[in-house]
Amino acid sequence: MKKLACVITAAAAMGVVAATPVAAHTTAAHTTAAHTTATHNTAGAQRCTPVRPAADFYAGGRIASAPIVDRNAKCTTISVSGIRDVSRPWDRCQTFLVALLSTDGRDPTYTEPVRACSPTHRTRTVLATGVPTGTQFRVLYQIDYIDPAPQTVRYTVWR
Repeated sequence: MKKLACVITAAAAMGVVAATPVAAHTTAAHTTAAHTTATHNTAGAQRCTPVRPAADFYAGGRIASAPIVDRNAKCTTISVSGIRDVSRPWDRCQTFLVALLSTDGRDPTYTEPVRACSPTHRTRTVLATGVPTGTQFRVLYQIDYIDPAPQTVRYTVWR
């Protein structure tokens, strides 16, 4: 069974957003196959750099990272890897989205939520593509529980 997922691309400097449909399998073996790539250092691969953002705030069932700005012109995607619930280390899946922040104070533009899993620390899940150099953004994850304390998820952002 297939489900239509949407990967949002942004031209933040111009405030234009385009949606590109991507087929995503919902079978257990292919839950994140449409969005997941293994990391390889090949000559043709993008040179994305990792960052471990700090949590900034909680709102509407989601935890947002501190703003991230990266000037890496060799990478046009935003991906996550190394996903792990701090209280439940066996839980390596979470739903993420990206808030693309505007430079002129307008409301952020959000990508569609993507279910990401890290069976290994090298597995990356793409959250957004076509992101221009210098774009400021936040990565948000939807929490699964708030009691006795809000869920804390560790992850690495690749940009």
